[in-house]
Amino acid sequence: MLLSLLPLLLSSSLVAASAHDTERRDSCAYYCGSTCYWSSDVSAAQAKGYELQQDGETVHDYPHVYHDYEGFDFSVSGTYYEYPIMDDYDVYDGGSPGADRIIFNGDDELAGLITHTGASSEDGFVQCTSA
Repeated sequence: MLLSLLPLLLSSSLVAASAHDTERRDSCAYYCGSTCYWSSDVSAAQAKGYELQQDGETVHDYPHVYHDYEGFDFSVSGTYYEYPIMDDYDVYDGGSPGADRIIFNGDDELAGLITHTGASSEDGFVQCTSA
């Protein structure tokens, strides 16, 4: 009996995985390069960054003040802080920060997302686009 259910179980798990991938693409809030971030990815990174900032703690020097040398047009006022947002959709907890950052202010307001991907210099940034 169990063996006869195995193909059904396998096909339903593939359908669920496929639906999740489609939902991720369809629910994109920001694109940083070719990476799509859901609102929940953004919220999770912002919550962790803000929590650390409020507690005066860091993980590999994040979050830290973001000086906006590029002069981006953020919708909220600073002081700004940057925290990595990871393209594997896990919340940053150390190691390589990757290319993408979430920017928030001291009032826990989202300023936007930025990325090193496509920047004209190695340590420069460009704004990610909202979907």
